[in-house]
Amino acid sequence: MDERSSVDEIPALQGDITVDVQVARAFEAEVSEDRLRHVAEIVLRHEQTAGQLTVVITDNVGIQELSRDFLGIDEPTDVLSFSAQEAAGPFVVAPEASDDLGDVIVAYPYALAQADELGHPITDEIDLLVTHGILHLLGYDHVTDDERAAMWARQDEILEGLG
Repeated sequence: MDERSSVDEIPALQGDITVDVQVARAFEAEVSEDRLRHVAEIVLRHEQTAGQLTVVITDNVGIQELSRDFLGIDEPTDVLSFSAQEAAGPFVVAPEASDDLGDVIVAYPYALAQADELGHPITDEIDLLVTHGILHLLGYDHVTDDERAAMWARQDEILEGLG
């Protein structure tokens, strides 16, 4: 296991990490904003990336609307990532927005169903989905077998460090 996988041994970052958390009212009692913020901060520290991002917990309808509007897929999913760093066509990113990494959107009901199906706690599933979503923001993908192996290895390393 890589030495960086231990949360206590991750080097300090040059720059700040800011994590905005938004939880739909229906799931406020089910989801810890502090835990979401902690997981996001650990992922960014592990990947030696400073910046700001937003983690949103929504319902299946909300994520389906985003998936339909931005990806052309009219069905719910577990997690979506929207990078603020990708080229935006002819638009230039404003200098003050250069540290904005983007948004990670998680559908709580979808995640709960997956956790039940896999037989583990919902907190573990949400940790996984937030980690997965942030890795996408940082440029990881899983289109090819090699990309998938690299992303899954990084994901597993981070989740092991969470304990």
